[in-house]
Amino acid sequence: MNSTIEKSNVLDEKAKKTIRKALKALGKKNLAFIMHNGSFPSAENQNTGFGSINSDGGHEFIQYASNLFDSIQLGPAGKTKSCDSSPYTGTIFSGNPLFINLLELTTKKWGQILSETTYYDIVSNNPNQSTNKTSYSYAYKKYNEAMQEAWNNFKSNPDKKLEKEFNSFKTENNFWLDKDSLYEALSIEHGNDYWPMWDSETDKNLFNPQSIEQKMDYARRIEEIEFKYADEIELYKFTQFVISKQNEETKEFAKKNNIKMIADRQVAFSDRDTWAYQSLFLPGWCLGCPPDYFSKDGQAWGFPVMDPDRMYNADGSLDEGGQLLKNLYKKMFKENPGGVRIDHIVGLIDPWVYKAGKKPKIEEGAGRLYSSPEHEFLSKYAIAKLEDLDMDVTADKEKRVKTLTKEQIKDYGRLIEKIVIAAAKEEGLDKDAIVCEDLGTLTNPVASVMNTFKLQGMKLTQFTEPDKPEDPYRCCNIGERCWAMVGTHDNEPIKMWADKNIHSHEGYLHAKNLVEDLFAEADNKDDIIVHLTDDAEFLAQTKLVELFASNAENIQIFFTDYFNIYDVYNRPGTSGDANWSLRLPDNYKELKSINLAQILKLAIEARGSEFAKKNKKVIESLEELM
Repeated sequence: MNSTIEKSNVLDEKAKKTIRKALKALGKKNLAFIMHNGSFPSAENQNTGFGSINSDGGHEFIQYASNLFDSIQLGPAGKTKSCDSSPYTGTIFSGNPLFINLLELTTKKWGQILSETTYYDIVSNNPNQSTNKTSYSYAYKKYNEAMQEAWNNFKSNPDKKLEKEFNSFKTENNFWLDKDSLYEALSIEHGNDYWPMWDSETDKNLFNPQSIEQKMDYARRIEEIEFKYADEIELYKFTQFVISKQNEETKEFAKKNNIKMIADRQVAFSDRDTWAYQSLFLPGWCLGCPPDYFSKDGQAWGFPVMDPDRMYNADGSLDEGGQLLKNLYKKMFKENPGGVRIDHIVGLIDPWVYKAGKKPKIEEGAGRLYSSPEHEFLSKYAIAKLEDLDMDVTADKEKRVKTLTKEQIKDYGRLIEKIVIAAAKEEGLDKDAIVCEDLGTLTNPVASVMNTFKLQGMKLTQFTEPDKPEDPYRCCNIGERCWAMVGTHDNEPIKMWADKNIHSHEGYLHAKNLVEDLFAEADNKDDIIVHLTDDAEFLAQTKLVELFASNAENIQIFFTDYFNIYDVYNRPGTSGDANWSLRLPDNYKELKSINLAQILKLAIEARGSEFAKKNKKVIESLEELM
């Protein structure tokens, strides 16, 4: 294992078939490529400052991935704020205008509603034209201007077919589109898109009236805003129509190329959603994380918490809050046949909540929403009883709930069963279309729900604690029903990880484990350990071999790891245009990607001589590609 580099990363169909045979031999059902929408490369002379799977560059990448990967794991697709590029604070229904293929709007298909001059001015003035970075603030402004031009031209000379489709789109999606577009109008009215800073208490609470009189007053105010900003509201709706239409066309294009998209449902609600549905949230409470090794005061995310009293009716049917979530998941499963990745599954099943304005610490009133029978306020929502708790363990620890009945587990899993699984089934998908981000420690209720409903979680091999033989992320401990990867969007690429681990005691422990798991029949184990502790490239490749040699049926690989990009997509806790900005370079076909054929060959051999002998022809075919 002397090199992780392929001679060419563009595989022909014969080579792809060989790779697929090797994956099948290793028991892999799915190989997914992880890349958020903004990171997609641009086609030649089409770099507007932001990537999109809907662009020509996005479609070209789908063809590149076709018959090699089964799916592409995207990031959250919601509309982001002008001052925050994080996709994990985007809207739950509205799509991100930055994912629009503006070039397509210059064609006859769209009635040439955008001029080529405008489009190519955006391309030529992109400040990051020659780099693999997004230009978020620039693109945000320019896309808004472009869509204003497109809308003006569309309404002055509408294409009858598109106009009919637009009207149907507005009718079918009015349950969320009306509120989201009204928020856009109010953002113009108040000069900013952050509603807590608006001057008018009425405008802050238009969908949260406290009396019949207020409801009537607010209805009149809504009519007033809708009249005053009628054109801006229609522009917002038209923009969402364009995104939706292009997304659907991309889905069909991907289907023809044997690629499915996997969506990403963030745990957060955007400012726009918080304003629109604030009557469904628990007043005065926020979602976060308890104190841990990385954060002594915990993580105060500030995201709203769904009010348990608004989730279900007395007869068990969905109340308004539950129906809102189900509508969201139905939309996501419908648009993404590859399934949905649920970020922070703990936040759905057993969330840690804290009082607004306080720290997410026990002494300041924080606790688990459904696991705090001793809490002065949260006890009313508790599923666990006092006798189920280990009172010697503090409320922020994952093992505090020590016993649960089947009925209690069902109650903890009610949201999963009645909303997420039900939504998947109604869109023709099964439970395997649900990918649960369960990295880190899980509370007993969450682990019990995932086990009961047979949900697939994640195993991230970069997280292995090498001094713990039973660590769940170590190769020999990874089971079949999960999604395994070396890193996600929050991790450094595996090569950077390897550089930091060579010549260290921890690196030695990792090397020792890797040799035990992957080189069990080798006679020179000590030499291999030394090689792993000295050679970062060898260590990085061996971690990739570990990934494919594991028993995991589903594998994901982040774009920085696949293409050996020595840069970080997201550094948690940081903000600004520099974060969330990394893109796959436009010349990605010229990059030196991982040597997948060699990695798979070594993964087969790591299973033992008998397994390798059984798959001799596959190994020989792989060797021809190396």
